[in-house]
Formats: sequence, structure tokens, C-alpha cells
Amino acid sequence: MAGWNNVTVTMLGRDIEGIIELEYDDSVEKENARGAGMFPIGRGVGNYDAKSAITLYLEEVVALQQSLPPGKRITDIAPFDIAISYEYEGMIYKDRIRNCEFTEKSVAVKQGDKTIATKFNLIVSHIMWNVI
Repeated sequence: MAGWNNVTVTMLGRDIEGIIELEYDDSVEKENARGAGMFPIGRGVGNYDAKSAITLYLEEVVALQQSLPPGKRITDIAPFDIAISYEYEGMIYKDRIRNCEFTEKSVAVKQGDKTIATKFNLIVSHIMWNVI
């Protein structure tokens, strides 16, 4: 069984260590086209949509912020790709999330928290599944 220990996430030129969650998915609008009779006679295809989110520890966010020029925000970072590698039974599987950009920055912390982590929703253009 593959697990978190089998995943490597690379973005902005380095493997990310301060990551605790990564989400990504894509979809294509599809609907049945109806005509005579009770069964569809075809299918219409609409727009493609991709989504992604990443949860980072505060230390990773601070390192990211410090790599930027003074006065710049993480939302100012030019589009970048995220490469994900999964090791499974001696094979490496790779996905690529294309043209990612941060859309927000926030911090939420409460009494009793042992660590500080923030989930960032990303805007992405598309996802390449099982690439070389």
C-alpha cells in the first residue's frame, strides 16, 4: 500500500518538507444529449476545470516569503508547476499540476496548537496525470 511516506512534492525548485497535505483534481463537464426515445443519442462535452490546495507549516511559508523581494507577497509569485512523485512497488509515478498561483495568504492559530499550518487554495490551469 502506498502512503504519505511514498510521496515527494517539488515546487519552486525544491522538494517541500513542510507540507502536510496536498489536494488536486480535475473534471470535464459532460451531459447526455437527448433526442427521440428514452435513451441518450449522444453526449455533449463542456469546459475542463482543475483545482488544487496545499497545506504548509508556518516555517515553510516563512521560508517562501523570505525568498521574495521586500514588499512582495506569495500571491505575486509567477505561475509555477508542482511535481508529485509516488513510489509504489519499486516504480515511480508522477503527476504535474500546471501553472499554479497562490490566491490568498492567511494564518489561523488557537490555544493548544502544537504547530501552525495553513491551507492554501491554488488556481491552476490543468493537471497532467501519470507523466514521465
